Amino acid sequence: MVKHYRPPGKKKEGNAARYITRSQAVKHLQVTLPLFRRLCILKGVFPREPKKKVKGNHHTYYHVKDIAFLQHEPLLEIFRDKRAYEKKIKKAESKKNPDLANRLRTRIPTYTLDRIIRERYPKFVDALRDLDDCLTMVHLFAALPALEREKLEVDRVHNCRRLSHEWQAYISRVHKLRKVFISVKGIYYQAEVEGQKVTWLTPHALQQVLPEDDVDFNVMLTFLEVYETLVTFVNFHLYHSINVKYPPILDPRLEALASDLYALSRYFDANSRTSMVDPQASNTSGSEQVEAQQKGTPPDESELRLAQLQHHLPSNEPGALMRLVEDVAGEDEEDEDTRECKKLFKNLKFFLSREVPRESLLFVIPAFGGVVSWEGEGAPFNEADQSITHQIVDRPTQGHKFLSREYVQPQWVYDCVNARIILPTENYMVGRVPPPHLSPFVDNEAEGYVPEYAETIKRLQAAGRNEVLPLPGVGKEDLEDPQKLLVEGIIDRAEANEAAERKRKMILEQNRYLDELKMEVDGVRSSSTVPDNKQTSKVKKAGEESDPDIQRVVQDHANMSKVVMSRNKRKLYEAMEIGKKRKQAHVDLLKERKRKIEGAKKSGET
Repeated sequence: MVKHYRPPGKKKEGNAARYITRSQAVKHLQVTLPLFRRLCILKGVFPREPKKKVKGNHHTYYHVKDIAFLQHEPLLEIFRDKRAYEKKIKKAESKKNPDLANRLRTRIPTYTLDRIIRERYPKFVDALRDLDDCLTMVHLFAALPALEREKLEVDRVHNCRRLSHEWQAYISRVHKLRKVFISVKGIYYQAEVEGQKVTWLTPHALQQVLPEDDVDFNVMLTFLEVYETLVTFVNFHLYHSINVKYPPILDPRLEALASDLYALSRYFDANSRTSMVDPQASNTSGSEQVEAQQKGTPPDESELRLAQLQHHLPSNEPGALMRLVEDVAGEDEEDEDTRECKKLFKNLKFFLSREVPRESLLFVIPAFGGVVSWEGEGAPFNEADQSITHQIVDRPTQGHKFLSREYVQPQWVYDCVNARIILPTENYMVGRVPPPHLSPFVDNEAEGYVPEYAETIKRLQAAGRNEVLPLPGVGKEDLEDPQKLLVEGIIDRAEANEAAERKRKMILEQNRYLDELKMEVDGVRSSSTVPDNKQTSKVKKAGEESDPDIQRVVQDHANMSKVVMSRNKRKLYEAMEIGKKRKQAHVDLLKERKRKIEGAKKSGET
């Protein structure tokens, strides 16, 4: 049937109807290109790749339904109103009317992204899965300097720093940190939160130089706007899961000393004490706290009490101050990894010198059960404390030394965390070149190359579990040889001789059993049961009587071998047995026919 004629400009079909270009979308929404790009970032709309690009390969295509989704977005009207107010403010400033301009600035429309976050992440697991880039961006802007020319404000940087410290404090509190790796780009961390692995990158604590032309900060700030809201929602949920109020109220003295992680640990301690005294105070609904925060209402009496409790905490008890390393409520629900990480640095006390990465170590050491202090104001204990077991230094030489502690480089902490054991400190002493820092994110077996230091760590882990591993170039089967164990010094000579004798007897018994079983299957009598010529007839009768028993033993042995097989292998084995029986029956039939033919020929000849 001939397709009907469709005039040009009428209804379209196929890719031409499903996809439109970016310029068409901007014209359809009646917005500018920067505003369209901002809307797409906020709503999570991305370009598509149609199979057939109708307008050409040099265009960016969007789905029609995505554009219709943006068209009905309430933020679009708010952005239009903001644009109108900005024009009015600019006009008032050009007319030298600052009072009108200030009044317009106070009335400019505002918006929040709470609805968009709930819309994009209907479940909390969805937010955790999308948290990698989010945390990396927040930690990046927390380390950047504030610049007016890039519209990077001081409040924005402080907010990112606060969110990053709240996230790190929670991970340390619940001991969910799993891997740490230091690279040229920064420090990689991996945590496991509610069954989801979250990996993020933090820059080194160095002076950051911002590029001028290579990076579009407007796009990055739009992404940061979404990520700040998302991290706030995630922190709120995680803090309430351990019965801690959010947002936290920190000690202003510690905040001024840039000791936010330590201030958060004190907040956790004060909040846990308050929840034990008054359990109803910690069960306040989250919506009421969010509304109070948005309206700017003053904190209630319980929050003021929390702030007062922080000042009453004893300053000479590190165990009370470093609440990050204490047991969390619901210890029975912790998995094996959490219990292992919790006890790695247990009963160890660290002191950080001023040249080491303080924030990273303040995050990592408490996450694995250690108590830590640093050089400076606000520290829980000073360098002269005799209970310190390890001092972290990163300098060629150390002048004054305490004999009661060990001086190690920062890499020792990270290698211990990745290996999950306390490594020897000889290779990490001051002034020595440390061993290679191996990445925990690389699977050496899959790569086909195992570094030498990885083998050493593997042996130390086996020694911690009281296991015996073979040396390089020796297989695990070689450990069964007593002579090799004697050469390696694992056992003494008497034990080696006894083990060799037991192994020789076991091998002889096994070979004898297999030979007898084979002879019984083949119908041949065992050499050990061959009697004298006088008793041949008696043995033959006994053999005839025991034939059913032998067949039964062989059948039981075959059935036992079938039991340990999987279903597919058992079916395949049964099919093979049926095929063998059919083939044997066919051979027997041919032999019978041949015998009859030969018998008939002989009878004809006679």
